[in-house]
Amino acid sequence: MDCTEVRNHLLDRRRGTLTGELREPVDSHLAGCDACRSEDAADRELSVVLRDRLLQRRPPESLRRSIEKRLAGEPPRTARGARPTLRALALVAAAPLAVAAAILLLLWKPNPPDAMAVEAVNDHLRILYEAHPLEVESGGVHQVKPWFEGRVDFAPAVGFGGDDDFPLQGGAIAYFIDRKAAAYIYKRRLHVITLFVYRADGLPWSTAPTAASVSFGHVRARELTTRGFHVILWRDGDLGYSLVSDLDPHELEMLGTKIAGG
Repeated sequence: MDCTEVRNHLLDRRRGTLTGELREPVDSHLAGCDACRSEDAADRELSVVLRDRLLQRRPPESLRRSIEKRLAGEPPRTARGARPTLRALALVAAAPLAVAAAILLLLWKPNPPDAMAVEAVNDHLRILYEAHPLEVESGGVHQVKPWFEGRVDFAPAVGFGGDDDFPLQGGAIAYFIDRKAAAYIYKRRLHVITLFVYRADGLPWSTAPTAASVSFGHVRARELTTRGFHVILWRDGDLGYSLVSDLDPHELEMLGTKIAGG
């Protein structure tokens, strides 16, 4: 079982709902994989931190009981001795439709989140939570870029070394899904912006239904918002890029244009 498969089961493992046949290979992989153990620990922390930010609404208990009674064939209650009115008869006739609509409402699920956007936000939050997120301080891209040599198995193609609007703070080694990534940290006023660069092969680049399309010169990118963070994802040759921040999306696009050379 590889890293991607294991990370798909981490939430079920923490909830205790993982089946026996999956539990053993997942535990075995975690025992020998530092990256996945780190992912599991970080996601556990994120769940606690984000719990208060995510509003979860449950249907009223009275609605649930009413639906269960209707499914069991129990008619709606009327006052003892009262004769049903035309309105009551109409309500009874419409009950099956109401029950069906309520069931569809309870069972409806939104589109699943974009896996790469979720990963980008999680990795960005890990950098924000680090006491010392920068492994190399910036003296410009020509100081940061050579630092990655020998630390990642590719040459990060980033030519933008920051400016007065988007100063480059420095860089660090990160992980993106199952591979090492070069993380460039920029700022915009008080906003932290992270650019992740990584090998693009084997990743789920299919466009999410909610993604918007943006253009950076010769590069086409997709833009999404998840958990209050804006993410821009694009691929250029063999490399993939994820730009993440809580910055205004139009300003993030400005930085994306500078980075992609548009």
